[in-house]
Amino acid sequence: MKKLFAIVGMTLIASVAFSQTYTVPAAPRKGAPQKPPPPLPAREPGGVIPRAIRGGNPLQMLNPWAPARYGTAQQSVTVKPEDPGKWNGIKLFEIYF
Repeated sequence: MKKLFAIVGMTLIASVAFSQTYTVPAAPRKGAPQKPPPPLPAREPGGVIPRAIRGGNPLQMLNPWAPARYGTAQQSVTVKPEDPGKWNGIKLFEIYF
């Protein structure tokens, strides 16, 4: 029993002695100057309401013969994954991450 306590005690002392780590001081390198990362491009929110505000004439979104600049219905609806032909809802606001 005394030998067990001695072995456990020596193991604890050894583990404390070897558990120290070396940390490098945080200093900038003297090489090339660090340039900042490029900014992320701004993404406009999507959905029916922001598109109607940006488009100018929101009634053209209901017109099936509207010009292509008003977009298609595929951009404004969500579809069911199990049945691609059926729509599930309308995207009023769409925020990209």
